[in-house]
Amino acid sequence: MPSSSENRYLKLEVINGKNLRVPSDSIPAGIYVSIYIGWRRTWQSAIKVLSSDRSVVWGDSVTLSSYASPAYVVLPTLSVEIRASYEADRMLGGGEVIGKLQMSWDGLLDHGDELYSLSFPPVQGVRPSLTLKATVVHTCDDQNGTLSDYLVDSKITQDTDAGHAELAKYVTRKRVSHLNCAIQHFKSVLDQCPVSHPDRATALTNLAWAHLKGCSRNDLQDIDATTSLFRDALALRPQRHPDRLLSLYKLTQALTWRYGEKGTAADIREAAQLYHELLLLCLEGTYLHNIVIDECNELPTDASDEGIHLRRVVLELCPPGHQLRPRALDELAQAVEARFEQHGSIDDLDTSIQLCREAVSLCPEGHSDRDSSLNNLALLLVSRFDHQNKPNDINEAISLHEEALRMCPLGHKIRDSLLDNLGSALISRFKKCGDIDDITRAVGLHREALTLCLPGHPSRDTMLNNLAVALMARYYKMDIIEDLNEAIDRYHESLQLKRLDHGHANLFNLSSALLSRFKQTQKNEDVEEAMIICREALASLSSLHPSRYFSYLWLQEAYLSRYRILHDPADLSLAIENFRLASGHPTQGFPERIEEAIDWARQAEVYQHESALEAYQMCFELFDSHVMTRSSIVSRREAATAFRGARSLPVDAASYAIRSGNPRQAVELMEQGLEDLESANPTLAHNYLELSKLVSNAAQSSATITDRAAADQAATDYRRLTRQWEVAIAEIRNIRAFSRFLLPPSYEDLQAAARHGPVIILIASQYSCSAIIVPTSGDPHHIPLPSVSLVHLINLKDRFARAIRQASRMNPKESRSDLIVLSRIIWDEIMLPIVNVLEHVLKLKRRSRIWLCPTAAFTSIPLHAANPFQTKADRSKEPCLEDLYICSYTPTLSALVRSRQMMKKRVPPSFVAIGQGQPGTGKGKALLTVDSELELVHKLVPATANRTAISGDAATRANALDALQQNTWVHLACHGKQDHAQPYNSHFVMRDEHLTLLDIMERDIPHAEFAFLSACHTAVGDEETPDEVIHLAAGLQFSGFKSVIGTLWEVDDAVAKHVVEAFYRYMFRDLEDGGVMDCTKAAWALNCATHSVKTKVPLEQRMVFIHIGV
Repeated sequence: MPSSSENRYLKLEVINGKNLRVPSDSIPAGIYVSIYIGWRRTWQSAIKVLSSDRSVVWGDSVTLSSYASPAYVVLPTLSVEIRASYEADRMLGGGEVIGKLQMSWDGLLDHGDELYSLSFPPVQGVRPSLTLKATVVHTCDDQNGTLSDYLVDSKITQDTDAGHAELAKYVTRKRVSHLNCAIQHFKSVLDQCPVSHPDRATALTNLAWAHLKGCSRNDLQDIDATTSLFRDALALRPQRHPDRLLSLYKLTQALTWRYGEKGTAADIREAAQLYHELLLLCLEGTYLHNIVIDECNELPTDASDEGIHLRRVVLELCPPGHQLRPRALDELAQAVEARFEQHGSIDDLDTSIQLCREAVSLCPEGHSDRDSSLNNLALLLVSRFDHQNKPNDINEAISLHEEALRMCPLGHKIRDSLLDNLGSALISRFKKCGDIDDITRAVGLHREALTLCLPGHPSRDTMLNNLAVALMARYYKMDIIEDLNEAIDRYHESLQLKRLDHGHANLFNLSSALLSRFKQTQKNEDVEEAMIICREALASLSSLHPSRYFSYLWLQEAYLSRYRILHDPADLSLAIENFRLASGHPTQGFPERIEEAIDWARQAEVYQHESALEAYQMCFELFDSHVMTRSSIVSRREAATAFRGARSLPVDAASYAIRSGNPRQAVELMEQGLEDLESANPTLAHNYLELSKLVSNAAQSSATITDRAAADQAATDYRRLTRQWEVAIAEIRNIRAFSRFLLPPSYEDLQAAARHGPVIILIASQYSCSAIIVPTSGDPHHIPLPSVSLVHLINLKDRFARAIRQASRMNPKESRSDLIVLSRIIWDEIMLPIVNVLEHVLKLKRRSRIWLCPTAAFTSIPLHAANPFQTKADRSKEPCLEDLYICSYTPTLSALVRSRQMMKKRVPPSFVAIGQGQPGTGKGKALLTVDSELELVHKLVPATANRTAISGDAATRANALDALQQNTWVHLACHGKQDHAQPYNSHFVMRDEHLTLLDIMERDIPHAEFAFLSACHTAVGDEETPDEVIHLAAGLQFSGFKSVIGTLWEVDDAVAKHVVEAFYRYMFRDLEDGGVMDCTKAAWALNCATHSVKTKVPLEQRMVFIHIGV
């Protein structure tokens, strides 16, 4: 160096660094720069956090003197070093070297005052660089940066630095000797850091990280001890400790790696919780922030509420424009879809599809992830098609699969899976639509996918299995035995490539194919092999393994298949036992178990097995548990109606109980359903729901456990949670109102519905149709209806619908001959046998009250209109049902009991009339007599009832709801519409928005007593719900109205006002004598009214009105 520079100082500014990769691939707490003069470290920058693009901004400076030491004859060398620090707070050692470079003093000045880049040797194939600026100054200014405590030359720092250096060599050179040396150094450090030492957490972390690196390469096997070391370190770094962030992160790495090895669900759940804490601590834009988001996206799909919440947090941290947002959307979609698979809420599947649509929109043509995003969306659409059978879904799915396939030409790494998925989508469409071209093409696609997976390919077993699935689908449709034989061969070949503990799905597919061949050829070796396959699978599976369910499922199918041919009772018994085990296996979601229990009940009925009642009870138990996981009325109905054959279960169960000679039990089974625990005791309801989820999660998480010790622990945990769940149920049953929680109500409790008159339950089952009379006291009476069948009732319902339509076009004076014929049929075949028992057995006096409780197909038939239409010898008319008794309806006995109990809480009456005759464009025709009807009602209602009215522009949804809530009596004159697809959307038409059944049911209406619904379709039942009739009138009763008048079909408003006028005259006739408004008189008043208007109102407009409730 020339002598002219000897009296100068050099100011060196470290601006930033780029491409900063750590040789050991570890995540650093920060990056810093050191300056060496000779062998001595002279200066160190601040430790700065690595940004997401692997850059760091410092802006630190140091003033260097060329006279570093008087002893120097020759100027010492100048070195710059980039290092990774693994501590944000107190450093132990110097961390890990990223790059080191020597340079001359003059070289620093060659760039003048300009910024320049200093490039270092490559790390992982990329050159780190620093941006510097060097300036000559003549005074030694203050400088940024520090010299850390770790510079003290001690055994601890030497061992720590040596450990980091050896670990970096192990990672890059893959020699176990370097790992052993690193561990030896880190152990030495830990030995020098006793429990109270300030660097003990760091020493624990370094040793644990070296062990984890060894475990991840299978050079070490002590993952449990490694995890414990990380836990000990985290315990020493409490909340707000600057190094807690990295301790959390490194513990997640150990837990996720152990989960991958042992499959213990507790590990991945704990890791997810830690990731959640990490996401809240990580600064946005840092390298660790992106890494944590990326690793959250790599977590196994978790359908629990906690797992989905974590996915939502990740998505919130990836706003529009963030590069990881498409992946976050896809992962959240998969988690929500997994919850759909467990619990069956179609809302979850819809949400998943919406999320995937956004992901696709963020991956335009040319985007590297577009093919996978298209594929994910297509798979979800196929799933929705399988559940809802909407052609648009499957057609769109196939188009998306085709687009993804076009993006992946021959040689592309995922072409085989895209071919496979497209083939599977075509199979789904074929199964529903039956187009032979679809299945032919699907088989061809699966064959092509198989050709891309040659022997040794990791997916070959899957492709063999899926080709066999396609062949089986074609066999079932076309009965080509060659397809069946090839499918069995392919399944066998697939299984040869699978370990037994990983190939259960393939095993069960083979079992199914063998059973198909047995049914066709009746060769016993096929059914025997199918049974052996399932038994061997069971022997290899832990008690809580989910695949046990499928073993039971196919064993019952095998035994049942053989029973159908050989008729050995032992086979039927074994089939039933496996039905029992499958429907009771806790690792499957409720939907699958419900389907199996329904099938059990059906088969027990077909073969007249004594377990039928047990099967029905299992169905109800599973239904109730399934529905209890839903928080809203609508989602509970969806859960109850999502199963094929579910709607007939209560009537079929009751029919079986009757056929078994137990009508009391039949009454109880008809009333199986959930009490509203949430409203009565939210704390107990929440506790029960959370425990139910924990039990379900504990059972289902065992799917991934491969370690035997972990499986045993999982079984222990499951038993513990089950005991807690049983204790929670016992606590709920200690409450008097919930003593039958998750059980059918007792006959004694239900008989309270008949306190003021018998209740007649009409049961329409595919197995038998009959009636049960529940008297005021004593045992129920069963009345067979031998001339009535389910088909007959459906036909009768259709004939009534046609007759009503025809009558609406007739002159009021014309005879309603069709309706008269149908009313006679109701009398002769249904009501006359019941009336005979009421008169001659129960000795019920005429004009007494009775309640009709129709089920299934009976709900669409006007039972109260039963009439013989015959004349006696003395030319007097034979009495009809409404001449004999005052008829009311109730959707269930429980509903009537509830209404009676609520009658004790009465308040002074208030009456509101709500009318909307001008609903607006597209909402129905104008009702011209609404205003006059409201005026009429106003005149007839006593002034003491605090009368008000709402009509015209004031009759809005909000005003109507307020009026319902504030009054005890209400009269509604407007259009009423029944929504058969979603009964809770059935509504009254207001001026602005519809007033839906759900709106009313969600309102608290504590003192409501009576409602007159002068609107059409207010009492037409929901055909899908298995336990209760849902319609507008019953909905009002459920909401708190004790007594309701509703209509079965469209009302002629010009004629209906005659019924309205007569009804209110009878209803309030006694008030002049000091009587009080009494809603229990409504049934009597309606009966009198319809009798009094016979000359003014045609038959169909008299029978349209019915009374529901007390």
